[in-house]
Amino acid sequence: MPITDWPEAEQPREKLLANGPASLSDAELLAIFLRTGARGKTAVDLARELLSRFDGLRSLLECDLNSFCRSKGLGMAKFVQLQASLELGKRYLESRLKRESALSKPNDTRDYLKARLRAYPHEVFACLFLDNRHRVLCFEELFTGTIDGASVYPREVVKRALFHNAAAVILAHNHPSGVAEPSRADQSITRRLKDALALVDIRVLDHFIVGDGETVSFAERGLI
Repeated sequence: MPITDWPEAEQPREKLLANGPASLSDAELLAIFLRTGARGKTAVDLARELLSRFDGLRSLLECDLNSFCRSKGLGMAKFVQLQASLELGKRYLESRLKRESALSKPNDTRDYLKARLRAYPHEVFACLFLDNRHRVLCFEELFTGTIDGASVYPREVVKRALFHNAAAVILAHNHPSGVAEPSRADQSITRRLKDALALVDIRVLDHFIVGDGETVSFAERGLI
């Protein structure tokens, strides 16, 4: 039975309009994105099949072009649309941060950093540069490395902070292993960066480590 023959309250688009997007399942949200199904399948049927094949929404959203296009019902056009949607989400989270102090909405900061860093298969070190009211001036990914770590150079961080005329910074990097616990090396580079930036009167407010599920704050752990 096509979706248009379903009771109106069960049709994904009508359900979203009536109850909001949070009322939809992953399959229903994906079906709205897909728009059409395949032979003998509704868009919802196809969405459920894809979620099962990719073992969940996250793996589907993070897969590469070749893996995406190997699935029936998906192609390059939909891959481009999906990547554009993901980038819009990241920019939306960034715009929320830029409206207010990064410290007044700590969950917004976590959500943004998770969206930017969690999916990388290698380690990426980044900075949020803040003004004197702790509003976000810019986010920059500064260093990349292997799955074992990234080389972080304090001089380069200081240079970028001065370039943006930042008064404070929030440091961040991901752990591709998925475990967000700070290592001794993480604590050591945080101290080095804090000392280097202090020489030019720039404060390090926090250092976030993004894991698979958890994001650890050095400030909350008393490590800053």
